[in-house]
Amino acid sequence: MAALGVLKQYAKTSIPSPSLPSSILFAHTETTLTIFDAYPKAMFHFLIMPRLLASMETAKYHNLRTLLQWDRAKAKETILQLQEDAKQVVADIEEEMVRLHGFKWKIWLGFHAVPSMDHLHMHIISSDLCSPSLKNKKHYNSFHPKAGFFLHLDEVLEWFEGDDSYYTTMSQLSASRYEPLLKADLKCWKCSASQKNIPTLKAHLQEEWNKEKRKAVSQKKRKREEEAASSTLDDANAEDNRQKKRQETLDDTPTPAV
Repeated sequence: MAALGVLKQYAKTSIPSPSLPSSILFAHTETTLTIFDAYPKAMFHFLIMPRLLASMETAKYHNLRTLLQWDRAKAKETILQLQEDAKQVVADIEEEMVRLHGFKWKIWLGFHAVPSMDHLHMHIISSDLCSPSLKNKKHYNSFHPKAGFFLHLDEVLEWFEGDDSYYTTMSQLSASRYEPLLKADLKCWKCSASQKNIPTLKAHLQEEWNKEKRKAVSQKKRKREEEAASSTLDDANAEDNRQKKRQETLDDTPTPAV
């Protein structure tokens, strides 16, 4: 199976299928399937794509550009379906984040302006960008949330709200416009600090995530302590009220005549 066309083959596959084992397939619906990214660029990285049913025009789903230039209404419908089915994937990721690390952090949904593989797919990726598979400038800049090559889902959906001229312009997605963005200098997406090479960038990103985790876990601990203190105070107040009521009952009890 050619590497570039593997997603298209997955999209055509009936489920269940031996060609889509649990190590590849994460989830599916009647219209979409979600797979683990084979070379994840973050702790959590999935691809969600429309399934190719017999009645569908395969060529129109080649990538985001071909979809947008085909039929505006159908394109919006397809992207909204990806958004809807991605909600459960995001919920599953967040649950796993909390289970493994005790907190949850940002998850990005979006498309590469010029994808490296055939068949429309949307990335669902955690914002840490900490992964052994993130190995070079192109990898990093293709997911940098502010560099422009990674098109956030909300951003793409906004294109449909513009007039025809604006929509046509945005849907061009020309390689000559977007590919130079992959050569931008390495900068941390969180603090904008410049990084001299990939090893220093990766170490910096790991420390940024470590700080985020320490802060989140600390806040969670403090909240539990405050809730425990509040509960203790409530219990004490409740006991005081019970004591007062007992005393009031005693005070209201008539004294027997001597």
